[in-house]
Amino acid sequence: MGEFVRLEVENGVGTIRLDRPPMNALNKQVQEELRAAAGEATDRADVRAVVIYGGPKLFAAGADIKEMAGQGYADMAERAGALSGAFTAVAQIPKPVIAAITGYALGGGCELALTADFRVAGDNAKLGQPEIGLGIIPGAGGTQRLARLIGPAKAKDLIFSGRFVGAEEALAIGLVDKIVAPDEVYTAAVEWAQTFVNGPALALRAAKAAVDGGLDGDLESGLRLESHLFAALFATEDKKIGMESFVENGPGKAKFVGR
Repeated sequence: MGEFVRLEVENGVGTIRLDRPPMNALNKQVQEELRAAAGEATDRADVRAVVIYGGPKLFAAGADIKEMAGQGYADMAERAGALSGAFTAVAQIPKPVIAAITGYALGGGCELALTADFRVAGDNAKLGQPEIGLGIIPGAGGTQRLARLIGPAKAKDLIFSGRFVGAEEALAIGLVDKIVAPDEVYTAAVEWAQTFVNGPALALRAAKAAVDGGLDGDLESGLRLESHLFAALFATEDKKIGMESFVENGPGKAKFVGR
């Protein structure tokens, strides 16, 4: 458990909780604690789905600008890969991941939300990539994950302008997937995560790997990846359970074991 980031596990759902008041600024220490929490969530068999949560007031308001202000090119050339890698570690958790967004998710906070598979936002949420106002660009995946999620033109609009979008616009452009009242955000995210807890863990892992891996290459490469992962699932116990249950009892009644 880190000083500012911890993994809390209950009923199969692991919550990666950011707790660096007042704004959850994502300094170097927070980045490395995120990497560690992602690794723990990946490795723990009792974690079947993950929620990323910054608390009831805000998700994360961005990087620690005071820490970055004194850094030059040589400093950031050395650090940039590790910064991106910490966020990639969260994106590569091989389980369903849901970001629970209250208040601000800006800059690095928005980039962290982009590492999730789904995003639940409070109706008071504000999201954006305001780095252009600092004379820089997003450096933890924002130019890449945002464009893949909402398309290049909309991503360029947010990145070039640095403007914030409210929850309704974020929903309309596909930046978030569900809007609820601010005090219901975490509960809604956990409830969504719990729908995956008793699912076929290896099939969910394969589905995530197929979709994410396919987006990184051409269609033919994606189809080959899909075929490989599809065939591999025929070696799992859950495949046997799922198909036998379907034949005997119809759809939706299988009791998966995660193997």
